[in-house]
Amino acid sequence: MEVDVISLFEPECGAREIQLVSAVLQSSQWGDGPMLASFEQAFAGWAGRKHAVAVGSGTLGTWIALRALGIGPGDEVICTSHTWHQVAQAITLAGATPVFADINYWTGSLSPEKAALKITPHTRALLAGNTNGHPAAWAPLRALADTHGLTLIEDSTEAFGSRYRGQSVGSFGDVSVFDFSAPSALCTGEGGMLVTDDDALVHELRYLRQRRLADRASVSVGARVPLQAGMSELSAALGLAQLAGLDERLEARKQVVAWYHDNMQSFEGVKPPYIGEDVDEVHWMLYVVHLGKRFSGSARAQMIDDLRACGIETVAYSHPLHQQYYYMNAGDAIGRQRGVLRDTDRIGDRALALPLHTRLDQEQVQYIIKTLKDTATNVGAGAAIYL
Repeated sequence: MEVDVISLFEPECGAREIQLVSAVLQSSQWGDGPMLASFEQAFAGWAGRKHAVAVGSGTLGTWIALRALGIGPGDEVICTSHTWHQVAQAITLAGATPVFADINYWTGSLSPEKAALKITPHTRALLAGNTNGHPAAWAPLRALADTHGLTLIEDSTEAFGSRYRGQSVGSFGDVSVFDFSAPSALCTGEGGMLVTDDDALVHELRYLRQRRLADRASVSVGARVPLQAGMSELSAALGLAQLAGLDERLEARKQVVAWYHDNMQSFEGVKPPYIGEDVDEVHWMLYVVHLGKRFSGSARAQMIDDLRACGIETVAYSHPLHQQYYYMNAGDAIGRQRGVLRDTDRIGDRALALPLHTRLDQEQVQYIIKTLKDTATNVGAGAAIYL
């Protein structure tokens, strides 16, 4: 008998999404049109930045940003191995070398102190993310970048709405990237956005993004080799509708998180999720728990299987990039054996992501936590888990 599955993520679609997408379908322009321009303008306003450039994905956006900044073969970009992998992999696509630095154990984001140890004469940029919603230490990261003349690239894919020292995520990088694929709180299926305050950079980003209809009679044609990585009017319509309901959706997700917190309090050894002292607000992408020291990667895999059998979709939050096949075999400058990035390895083995979306109710959250407790006891012989 099939078991109804509580999904890890379910996008929210309402009348606004249907109305705007239908408007595009009934129009004669499905690409590079007014819906795209409206979405970019609205998103720039929401993020508090001067410019926004819609792209086909966060990966493509970061690749375009690196090219616009002149970063490529022979250059190094410091990043973490424990974050939204698709964005960090853009460094490889650009021909530059990703240099993995360890994370802050509590926040999961790039550690400024550990990043500083990786800087060489070849370093051109820092790429840091707001891991699972918790803002990175942007003040010391900015100081580090400015001291060494590096570009600071912010990956805000996982942290829509989170705030650090009075500012929203997406406002800290020289250029910041958002990805709109699942399980993003703003989901268009595929797509992304670059935001910046740099007037010169935004022109370069647009040139490299795609050749536009308006450029066919322009002297700019041929000046760049674009990636044809733009966003369609259909995706822009969906994004604009999702953005209009984003704040309300984020508040609804906070209620689900509150239910998780309430039910986790009776779990032996559990601590509430860490929030740094400089952080004003965190909107988690998924509800991530960290398993205790007695659990191994294989034990976590068994728990995922057990939860799935009980109708609950969960996943390992991170498989660190430096432990993945490509980077393990790409040379000593990239891949590393276990133990070099100690905190990344610790979290990588034990982070377990639970469902988080607005369709969850209190009873389902209670069921998820009860089932998690049962499988933790069975697999870990009573070992505690902690957040």
